Amino acid sequence: MRVVIFGVGAVGGVVGAALALAGHEVIGVARGRRLAAVREKGLLLRGHQGEKRVPLDLVEQAAELTPRDDDMILLATKSQDSAAALGDLRSAGYVSQPVFCMQNGVANEDLALRFFDNVHGINVMLPAEYLASDEAICFGRPNYGVFDIGRYPGGSDAADQALAEALTGAGIRSFVTDAVMENKFGKLIVNLGNIVEAALGRGVKAPEITSALRQEAETVFRAAGVSWQDMGEGDPRRGTLLEIAPIEGIDRAGNSTTQSFLRGAGSVETDYLNGEVALIARRNGGHAPLNAAITALAARLARGGAAAGGMTPEALAAELGM
Repeated sequence: MRVVIFGVGAVGGVVGAALALAGHEVIGVARGRRLAAVREKGLLLRGHQGEKRVPLDLVEQAAELTPRDDDMILLATKSQDSAAALGDLRSAGYVSQPVFCMQNGVANEDLALRFFDNVHGINVMLPAEYLASDEAICFGRPNYGVFDIGRYPGGSDAADQALAEALTGAGIRSFVTDAVMENKFGKLIVNLGNIVEAALGRGVKAPEITSALRQEAETVFRAAGVSWQDMGEGDPRRGTLLEIAPIEGIDRAGNSTTQSFLRGAGSVETDYLNGEVALIARRNGGHAPLNAAITALAARLARGGAAAGGMTPEALAAELGM
């Protein structure tokens, strides 16, 4: 088995380094400063399990890969970059190899199914950060993270089991499920607060805003007949298999959306988080005004190069009409 990681950022970096340390063959697709730094120095994996610099094979584009029958493709780009990545993989000659969508949100699996027929979802709970070009940081303990894995649109197979066993052996506790999208819809609800933190700054609390966004989503999901699993504090694996804890000497920047703002990425995945709630509501003849408004705000802030933490709770509530 060879693991191909398309997108060696925060999550992709931790997963790739952990699998390589466990003795698995890994090759990644990366670009820019990340590509240059890891080729020169390897990737420094930092976490409660210690610090280890890991050599990783990287290519700049999928066309440099020679597809193998035993390849397992982990798609770890941001959701807004998935279509281009999937097109690159198809152009590289991939046809029947399993494609695992590791991103937040629930849109990537359906998109991947337009390109490939062997599609799987991974629900990712892994508190990772990517700020320095040669580092991947993970704040999870005793495991790096907890994953749920299954086929899309449903079921599971031997590829799910093989990947789950490899990840578990690498310190990422993984479970095979026949209903992975229920886990991913539950994680989507948790992620609706990502843009709140990014707008206000880490440590600034606005529970009434985050709660309103999540309550609106649950109302929309019920009306649409969407089922979900609790991936928040109600998940019994939190605190036993996965605890998010500070690491001495490392300041945690924040969630994935906050990190995009800090890096000045120019785009954020809010369209596929809060925007997904708005989409589902519209498809069913309804509205999700709070999630729609904060999606539009996120796009405006990203286009303008706004810094993380540039708003007050009062200003954000006013933007949402609360």
